[in-house]
Amino acid sequence: MGHWWDNAAVALIEKRSGRDGRTSYRVRIRLQGFPQFTKTFPKRTAADLWAKATEADLQRGFAVASKEAARRTLSQAIDRYIEHTLPHKRRNRDAAHVEHYLERWRRELGGVAVSNITPARISEVKEKLLHEETPRGGRRAGGTVNKYLAALSGLFKTACREWQWCTSNPVALVAKAGIPRGIVRFLSDDERGRLLKACQENPAEWLYPLVLLALNTAARRGELLALAWADVDLAGGRILIQESKNADRRALPIAGPIVALLRERARIRLLGDDRVFPGDRPDRPRDIERAWRAALKASGVEKFRFHDLRHTAASYLAMTGATHGELAAVLGHRTLAMVKRYAHLSDQHTAGVVRRMTEKFFSG
Repeated sequence: MGHWWDNAAVALIEKRSGRDGRTSYRVRIRLQGFPQFTKTFPKRTAADLWAKATEADLQRGFAVASKEAARRTLSQAIDRYIEHTLPHKRRNRDAAHVEHYLERWRRELGGVAVSNITPARISEVKEKLLHEETPRGGRRAGGTVNKYLAALSGLFKTACREWQWCTSNPVALVAKAGIPRGIVRFLSDDERGRLLKACQENPAEWLYPLVLLALNTAARRGELLALAWADVDLAGGRILIQESKNADRRALPIAGPIVALLRERARIRLLGDDRVFPGDRPDRPRDIERAWRAALKASGVEKFRFHDLRHTAASYLAMTGATHGELAAVLGHRTLAMVKRYAHLSDQHTAGVVRRMTEKFFSG
């Protein structure tokens, strides 16, 4: 058995019969790290010639990539990715987070040649990330560790496809960290009151409207921190999320106190930065951690993340009768699988509706 990076171009020629009775020959050539090449010919001899020539070209490219992988280090790859690729990513508001994850990979494997970054080495770092104590004294969630893996995988995809520094992505062979299912953390009525009060009293004037907006829209933190005034329709009572996690646009309704807060906030804007919650730099999202942790401590709300505001909003929607389809539309999920975690809350509401109907029409 060869190593994970061993490979060869493989050509497959298929004989095909068309509706008009004519015979053709379709060539498919695959080589890991390269797109699939296909071409159809009317004669077998032409198909054979093209297949052999293309195989040779791909093997030469494979050899070049193998040499680059041997002489380039992961640290060099990270430098190039951060400087030339991250700034042009469509969701560049996440660039700071990706850079943070890649810097950890640099510390662990930066001096290792790209060709020697194997799934086994990546798995060792993954286990370390899962079990070491974080600066806050806890353990990383599986979802967080998967973000470290995703950042490294994105780098390898670019290095293989665009730079020809490697021939395959070793992260693709590493199992993702497990993520517990079935537990949804959301605020009780008492916790919600205490947290909002603490946010109002926090010196960071932007914190209360940010948290209230998250609770009203179920939008993600990154989506809210990237929200521009051009996408806020106060008269129509909605905000437009231009780029979500799934790269889809979606409109979210806003009403009541959040409209009044945003209208007040709209009176003072920074020149050159159209964001509703601008940070210290126009190319970086606002850092909310210090103010957020202070509000949590002041409120006494424990084991609660900013992302749980999204769960809270979704849970409230489920408890007030929102269907799975409606939840998916608000949350920006393309399928219903992710909203099933709120099914038990919807079931409680549905049970009440059915009970009242039975009492009215079938009792006695």
